[in-house]
Amino acid sequence: MSKKSFIEANRISFSYPSYEGEIPSLVLDGVDVSIEEGEFVAVLGHNGSGKSTLAKHFNAILVPTEGSVSVSGISTAEETKLFEIRQEVGMVFQNPDNQIVATIIEEDVAFALENLGVPPKEIRERVDDALKKVDMYDYRLHAPNQLSGGQKQRIAIAGIIAMRPKCVVLDEPTAMLDPKGRREVMETIKQLNKELGITVVIITHYMDEAAMCDRVVVVDDGKIIMDSTPREVFGSVEKIKERGLDVPQVTELCHELSKEGFDVPCCVLTEEECVEALEKLLKGGAQNG
Repeated sequence: MSKKSFIEANRISFSYPSYEGEIPSLVLDGVDVSIEEGEFVAVLGHNGSGKSTLAKHFNAILVPTEGSVSVSGISTAEETKLFEIRQEVGMVFQNPDNQIVATIIEEDVAFALENLGVPPKEIRERVDDALKKVDMYDYRLHAPNQLSGGQKQRIAIAGIIAMRPKCVVLDEPTAMLDPKGRREVMETIKQLNKELGITVVIITHYMDEAAMCDRVVVVDDGKIIMDSTPREVFGSVEKIKERGLDVPQVTELCHELSKEGFDVPCCVLTEEECVEALEKLLKGGAQNG
């Protein structure tokens, strides 16, 4: 059974407003991309590549200068449909402190639902459900300022999923977190996708996070230059590095060993695969010796 296209960007270009007399510079330049229902997609690119600008087109924070974006068949240019679009696509930003508005966690998760006029009984159910999904239910009566960065970001995600969107777009959600917080948030995001079927688009500059996704889209100079599986994208180590990006550390290690003539796969993605490849290499060396 084929999946259904959920977000469609057709030949979109975008320029931010310029000062008088200046020529606007293109941030996006004729981008085509389609996101299917249930996909887990990473968007990569160096600073200024256009990746965050692209993400903001997915829920009509920005509207293209040229071309079109549709969400579930609705054009983002239709101003009267913004409410519907943002119920379909929720957005989480990199600084959780900027997204938390209440002094009690459960009140923060309920905030948007109250503004929408959702009945109190349903709000209670949705808030409890969302907090359980991000493993923060036991903290529901705490103050947000008592939480770690990773916990705050999970609360921000709970606030979005309480709205029950079909898609969550996360713009560098782990950029301000320590390694423990990053792991917590990524586990939460993976669970939303794999267990609940929520479409996830994550903008990240951490290559190990991108390696967890089903698909990697690489943006450079306002254009999409690569769009494939993590294994295929990160297998092109030299091409990625030419664009000022890195690959996962384990991928780079095996790539360097392969270049030196060692018999290891060049497209290793995980620590487990790396350990297996190195064990095999060491056993082979011992036998040959």
